[in-house]
Amino acid sequence: MGSRLHGGALVLHGGDLKQRSNDTDFRFRPDSDFHYLTGLAEPGAVMVLRPDHPQPFTLFVRPRDPKAEVWSGRRVGPEGAIEHFDADAAYPLDELAEELPKLLDGVREVFVPFGRQRLNQAVLRAIGSLHRANRSGKSPPETLHDARVTLGEDRVIKDDAALAALRHAVDITVDAHLEAFRATRAGMHEYEIEAIIEHAFRRRGSTGPGYGSIVGTGDNATILHYVENASVLREGELLLVDAGAEWDYFSGDLTRTVPVSGRFTPAQRDLYDVVLRANQAGIEAATVGSTIDAIHERCVRILCEGLIDLGLLDGPLDAALEQKTYETYYPHRTSHWLGIDVHDAGYYCIDGEPRPLQPRMVLTVEPALYVGANDERAPQSLRGCGIRIEDDVLVREDGPEVLTHRAPKDPDAIEALMGAIARR
Repeated sequence: MGSRLHGGALVLHGGDLKQRSNDTDFRFRPDSDFHYLTGLAEPGAVMVLRPDHPQPFTLFVRPRDPKAEVWSGRRVGPEGAIEHFDADAAYPLDELAEELPKLLDGVREVFVPFGRQRLNQAVLRAIGSLHRANRSGKSPPETLHDARVTLGEDRVIKDDAALAALRHAVDITVDAHLEAFRATRAGMHEYEIEAIIEHAFRRRGSTGPGYGSIVGTGDNATILHYVENASVLREGELLLVDAGAEWDYFSGDLTRTVPVSGRFTPAQRDLYDVVLRANQAGIEAATVGSTIDAIHERCVRILCEGLIDLGLLDGPLDAALEQKTYETYYPHRTSHWLGIDVHDAGYYCIDGEPRPLQPRMVLTVEPALYVGANDERAPQSLRGCGIRIEDDVLVREDGPEVLTHRAPKDPDAIEALMGAIARR
């Protein structure tokens, strides 16, 4: 990280508690960049990283307060920041205004996430005080950079610790999906499936879901970010589950689509096979030197071919691709970076061109087809079917590794998992 700062200083804020209702707050989750660099998960904290300083890593945290800790939990305090988080120096938060100018004195460039108003104002006040003290020999910074750019580029290539955390998050995610699908029965509610999954996350030590769990049956599966999770599962419908566990704030991201009754209908299986072929081809394309755009284009071609074969799109294929008529059934992209944020940081294009994939990048491959309940062109047997198949993929020199490989996606394996034969 230090080499990316070019002798400058990085200032980050760990995030604040967010009000949920009246005088209650949401469970705290630290800022992703802050936690990535510090490992600290405590509201209000500020870090300053200045590699050329005698004390390169400084933390500002809430002071210990026995009375306050009775109400809102233990605090690490400045001493704990040094002892447990390897800070070279640590101060109470209320000393930030006094100490920050000292830490920025002599720095030409400051990296700070733009748009974080309170932190940005604190940095600007520190720079202002150094300007006023210039006659006394103080040297204020001259340039501000958006830290999100620098840190995004640092995070897009996963180190050993990041990969270990991500693998564990994915393993928990897969186990939870397997548990939920074994329990799936017509007559259950979507929220019961959600509860099974998130209970499995927590029971295995996860802090919970890395994003709002999507559990959609029937036409609900055609809503990309459906989160109501309130409908009843019915015989003959498909169930789409998109859920990922967090581990050390890294998130898995897995989607599988299964038949509620335990068996796909012939029409559902035809549609499913198209998406599966696209998923497999997209994974094969996740190689060093390829791009996320290339993965998307390969998947879209297969989806288009399938839609034409099923009579849902008019050909010829090249015209459908050029006119993007497939977007009625596939309106989103195929891949995104995966890491601490489920849609992780890092550029997708560099100098206007798609970014070549490098070893240790992790991305999703998630082609899908969504046939609306009111689609008059579609046969009745396909209306209200949403199918998405999503895997987490590690780019490697010797070919892609599917981190989510234990989650069945072959239709025969899915039917076996759900015990279709036993329930006939």
